[in-house]
Amino acid sequence: MNAEKTHFQPVYDQDKNILGIWISPQLWAKVESAVSDTFDIALEELSPQPKKELVEPMKDWDMLAQYWDWAYPMPMDVHCKQCGAETPDWAKDEPRKFRLCSATLAGLVNFECLGCRSHIIKKHFKKHVDVECRPFLEK
Repeated sequence: MNAEKTHFQPVYDQDKNILGIWISPQLWAKVESAVSDTFDIALEELSPQPKKELVEPMKDWDMLAQYWDWAYPMPMDVHCKQCGAETPDWAKDEPRKFRLCSATLAGLVNFECLGCRSHIIKKHFKKHVDVECRPFLEK
């Protein structure tokens, strides 16, 4: 059997319609890095995914803002230490750089960086703000 049939074969149904192409693991290992980006682009064109709307708990944010009584103005800036993304006012960005994930009356606010998916946690205390940046981890 020649090498082409061993590593690359069209697959047909009973009516001789092509169903797909079978590629051996050895051939895939050799071409994967060269064709992966092309496959991703082609798959997006064949099955475009609708843009996900940013779902943010704005009612929680608004409640925190409504009851804000601390000595400093409500900070709107967000900075991601993982990828360097930053904004002076996350709510005014278009397109958004950060998504509000949660906000509590106690002053705990959690953002997701839309660049690298890290989480930025802002802990608001009476006289200061502690900021923590946690890198995104695959589950």
